[in-house]
Amino acid sequence: MENNIMAIVMAAGKGTRMKSKKSKLVQKIYGKEIVKRAVENAKKAGVEDIVAVVGYMKEEVMAVLGDSVQYAHQEEMLGTGHAVMQAKKFLEGKRGKVLVLNGDVPLIRPETLNKLIEKSIENKEYATLLTAIYDNPTGYGRIVRDEGGNIEAIVEEKDTTPEQKEIKEINAGIYCFDIEELLTALDKIKPNNAQGEYYITDVIGLMNGKGLKTGAVIVEDNTEILGINDRIQLEMLTKVLQMRINTEHMKNGVTIEDVNNTYIYDNVEIGMDTVIHPNTTIKSGVTIGEDCEIGPNAYIREECKLANKVKVGSFVEIKKAIIGEGTKVPHLSYMGDCEIGEKCNIGCGTITCNYDGLHKSKTIIGNHSFIGSNTNLVAPVTLGDETFIAAGSTITDDVPAYALAIARERQTNKEEWNKK
Repeated sequence: MENNIMAIVMAAGKGTRMKSKKSKLVQKIYGKEIVKRAVENAKKAGVEDIVAVVGYMKEEVMAVLGDSVQYAHQEEMLGTGHAVMQAKKFLEGKRGKVLVLNGDVPLIRPETLNKLIEKSIENKEYATLLTAIYDNPTGYGRIVRDEGGNIEAIVEEKDTTPEQKEIKEINAGIYCFDIEELLTALDKIKPNNAQGEYYITDVIGLMNGKGLKTGAVIVEDNTEILGINDRIQLEMLTKVLQMRINTEHMKNGVTIEDVNNTYIYDNVEIGMDTVIHPNTTIKSGVTIGEDCEIGPNAYIREECKLANKVKVGSFVEIKKAIIGEGTKVPHLSYMGDCEIGEKCNIGCGTITCNYDGLHKSKTIIGNHSFIGSNTNLVAPVTLGDETFIAAGSTITDDVPAYALAIARERQTNKEEWNKK
């Protein structure tokens, strides 16, 4: 028998308040599906063996998660305990710990999950809960402790006594259980409550009844445990995630002039002393060097790598671009599918014509090149080092190093033509 650390992600809910033709769990928060964030947080905590319990619109959830998890199916929505019961076959015969998470809680930090697992192992607890302190706990299950501080039970809002309603410590809905004792308890829980549902929280009382040790970790940041039920909450949590990401970059030496109007997605690297001006969007996987200046009103899309001292100015969009040190793309340009060398100047209104309707093609610009304003670079095309492109040119052929390229109709003036 090996010691396992597993996770069960409950992802079977209907989410009717989202008012959508799609499952609530596949709505995106900052470019990534809600349920995918929940699963990835467990994986970042070191848990690879994950079971997703799916039900309503399960095909959509399974399409998002793919083969990153195993699946259990909950055909009837009979509560959290019932959801976990559907995953029993994945737990049987195993020893160790299992996390139980909600698929609609996308902002839980992997570090918090690690604390939960570590406390459960170190203190030899059979159930370790994540809890939070709320000034207004209405609607949440209350944590009932004995005089020694041990957890006696979790009482759902609809089942609380007037005294229990005053308790401010609430159940965050994230657990770490001993696998064997969880299986035993799941066989004994009953739907003896106002909802007629099987509560996973009843497992705690059963374990206490056997004299098994239980405990809790109080979450440091209550925003981690917020769930998403409608589009209002989706927007609120998006703001929380936006602020969390922006704050981390600022801690690492990046200047963000307006955190509320700067949108930096996950997995973005930005070097110190780079300045991000307002209304800038930087998508996942982008790398930006030190001493760069980005924005305002700039859009840096996936797979871009910007070296040190790069300037990307206003109303510039960059996609799949590698830009060398000291190069400037000051304003009103589109640079897609391209490699730009060092210390180039890309004039206002320059675009790479990278798509012919069927295929994407690449533009390569050598070091120390000057691209005049309103230039069209029709890919595939290569410009050598220290080339100079005259303003208003449409470049369809390669340009050798040190050359001046002029590709525009010669001006003709018809004198006094407009008098006619």
